[in-house]
Amino acid sequence: MADFVLVAGAWLGSWAWDEVVAPLRAAGHGAHALTLSGLAEKRGLPAGQQTHVQDIVGEVERRDLHDVVLVGHSYSGIPVGQAAERIGDRLTRVVFVDSEVPVDGESFVSTWWQGPAALASQLADNDGYWPPLGAADFDGQGLTDTQIARLVEGSTPHPGATLAEPAELTRPLSELPATYVKCLLDGPEPNATVTELVAGGHWRLVTMDTGHWPMFSQPAELARLLLEQTS
Repeated sequence: MADFVLVAGAWLGSWAWDEVVAPLRAAGHGAHALTLSGLAEKRGLPAGQQTHVQDIVGEVERRDLHDVVLVGHSYSGIPVGQAAERIGDRLTRVVFVDSEVPVDGESFVSTWWQGPAALASQLADNDGYWPPLGAADFDGQGLTDTQIARLVEGSTPHPGATLAEPAELTRPLSELPATYVKCLLDGPEPNATVTELVAGGHWRLVTMDTGHWPMFSQPAELARLLLEQTS
């Protein structure tokens, strides 16, 4: 059976996966939701991007996990993609859930869709942290008012150093066994980098008819999709 290691995106902790972990475990798999340094119950811990990479590698090694399916959502696709190549033959597959992916030498800030200056300005104005989203920012993402309230209440400021440090890859990302999950309410197509990786032949592309936070809007469907990646 597989061991899933689930890492949520910016502002979120392990709690974001509560409704996904249960069906994975019910199917007989291990499911380990991870909070990255500086977030949620680990708020206040110093963190750069390589700290987050080591958080993930350390979780796999500490638990002595094998047949690992690494799952990265949104921002966390960047450290998850780097961690995937560092855990060697423990890895079965990487699943990127509507996420960014690491580009060697580039950071989350440098590839930000609104331009690096816009995100850098937000970090500078908030003591080096990326402030969480407000309720209105979740409009159009397939979420109920209750789900939005849970997201807003549970989010914590995201440490900016993790966004500004460049990724470090030792081999082409295209060589990883990977699945990319595109959430269609957040845009019909993945970005150009992901499109190129899918075209390379090692990556699968699947879609979900929901928004950017499927662990809240469609947790059962997301769990089923993740289980399909083990076959």
